[in-house]
Amino acid sequence: MNEAQYDYLIVGAGLFGAVFAREATDQGKKVLVIDKRDHTGGNIYCERVEGINVHKYGAHIFHTSNQQVWDYVNRYVSFNHYVNSPVARHEDKLYNLPFNMNTFYQLWGVTTPKEAKEKIAEARAPYADLTPQNLEEQALYLGGRDLYEKLIKGYTEKQWGRPATEIPAFIIKRLPFRFTFDNNYFNDRYQGIPIGGYNALTDALFEGVEVRTGVNYFEDAENLNKLADKVLYTGKIDEFFDCQFGKLEYRSLHFETEVLDEENYQGNAVVNYTERDVPYTRILEHKHFEFGTQEKTVVTKEYPHEFSKDNEPYYPINDETNNALLARYQELAKTAPYADKFIFGGRLADYKYYDMDDTIEAALALTSKELA
Repeated sequence: MNEAQYDYLIVGAGLFGAVFAREATDQGKKVLVIDKRDHTGGNIYCERVEGINVHKYGAHIFHTSNQQVWDYVNRYVSFNHYVNSPVARHEDKLYNLPFNMNTFYQLWGVTTPKEAKEKIAEARAPYADLTPQNLEEQALYLGGRDLYEKLIKGYTEKQWGRPATEIPAFIIKRLPFRFTFDNNYFNDRYQGIPIGGYNALTDALFEGVEVRTGVNYFEDAENLNKLADKVLYTGKIDEFFDCQFGKLEYRSLHFETEVLDEENYQGNAVVNYTERDVPYTRILEHKHFEFGTQEKTVVTKEYPHEFSKDNEPYYPINDETNNALLARYQELAKTAPYADKFIFGGRLADYKYYDMDDTIEAALALTSKELA
């Protein structure tokens, strides 16, 4: 038998694979990274258009309260001071998000926290005795009808592709109300966009690492596996096992991006469209993520839809059925011959919704365990 050429084959050149590759390389391991796409970076990849870093796979805003993660990414890139402050649009009226004093003023004309709390209590009162059985009832119970119908119902039904009465209540366990005039969407201590875009981060992580793009692992898995002592697989865990127990469910997205011959289209990086009959959920204007002053602008409409083999899996549907199916695949991954050769990690292999800081934290935990 030929001796393996690499210590690790990493399947997937996204953020999780990039962090593992960096750490393994720094510890003297020989690593090969492959990805079926023609670029590295996974879903945080940016495409340069008209001098603007376009978030090709949807908006990505780095935010964290994890000091270790923040220090880690700042080894490789510097961040700007972008703060995510999305705006919601309903029937040509604009509302600030998350729900804060600006929102309550826009909804009801209230100007003090006391007035806002009284208005919310009044709106909730008709639903105080509900035991919520679905998302609609949960939203009414938490915030009342006005807020639900203008800012929650349509957007959520588009996102999940079904009526709110058919969406589990746990999707919105709570509604965060802020009784300050603070439009910062995140509560995390650190936030921003890498100066130069996310490619600057992933390029730095992959520096000195052998990476091959345009390589579909499943088209030559047997030979690729022979190249390394161990394989880190970051793709869909059900696909790795040929979906033998059934397919895990996802929601997907597609994007329509266009260059506009104007300097500023909507005045904000993210504007949500909350009406059900508007087919997209939001419009991104990418230059605002980096305070761009280019003469033209690039905007992207984001459309949610069902996942199929022809599009990307974005959001796992972590209901009881899918979680039970996941557990079967995870148990299979522990058995021979998989346990000694293969390790699994990342949002698709773990079937979890990860923010970028979650991804880095999980990747660092795996490397600490694997490379100890």
